[in-house]
Amino acid sequence: MPGKRTTDNEERALTPPGRMIGRVRKARIEQLIQQNGSMSIGALASEFNVSEMTIRRDLSELETRGHIQRTHGGAVIERMGTVRQAAEERFFDERRNTNRAAKTAIARKAMELLAASQAVALDVGTTNYELASLLAERTDIRVFTNNLRIAALMGQSQAEIYLLGGRVRQKEMSLCGPVAVDQARRLWFDIAFLGVSAVSSSGIFDFAFEEIELKHAYIERAKKRVVLADSSKFDQTSLIQISGFEEIDALVTDAQPSARIVTALEAAGVEIILAPAVPDPN
Repeated sequence: MPGKRTTDNEERALTPPGRMIGRVRKARIEQLIQQNGSMSIGALASEFNVSEMTIRRDLSELETRGHIQRTHGGAVIERMGTVRQAAEERFFDERRNTNRAAKTAIARKAMELLAASQAVALDVGTTNYELASLLAERTDIRVFTNNLRIAALMGQSQAEIYLLGGRVRQKEMSLCGPVAVDQARRLWFDIAFLGVSAVSSSGIFDFAFEEIELKHAYIERAKKRVVLADSSKFDQTSLIQISGFEEIDALVTDAQPSARIVTALEAAGVEIILAPAVPDPN
């Protein structure tokens, strides 16, 4: 039986003195974001004398309604047709199951860029994980990665896999920091496959400061730099910019980017490689 809806009077009785009831608080949060253009989670928690977890839940509900757009550490006004800030980084399993068909199609298309005897740098990310599951069948290339999940997956096959050392970033199960960066900069790669959290006409973006230097090392030490990104990441930015398009050679994606991204890619000489997702027959 569905739970009984709490009335305003009941909610007031359960709300500590000095705090607004949830419905009123969410309406006021939306009003503040509309007035200011953006608000941080910390500022909202202080404003309403509640925990940051409570504010995150409120923002999640407001975003579901389409009233605001969550960002890393806060929220902004939802504007149609503009570049948005990518939502907060989600856990691996949740991200992997989002746009799964598109990621699989992108990984299959990326396989076509590989030749025998190549040294391949494989970055973190769920699309790169899909690519790794296909690369596990290859015994004619060498794969270098800082991704523990990829290393564990490919380590069960006959593939030649090398794991860069460093500090473990638990949320992504990746290795990062100066040790990993130094090791990567001692190598030369034929091709590097890069994972990103967002793509705008300004370039490619990611959530984690810890990952950026290693991504730069992959870019610097690879003859060919390929970004794997499904179309849900287009026309967004994230916490930190990895690079402009002039630093990459190809973008493999499931759908044509917006006109402004295409213009920027073409100006930088980046090849757009389309890999349309195959609908699930089930």
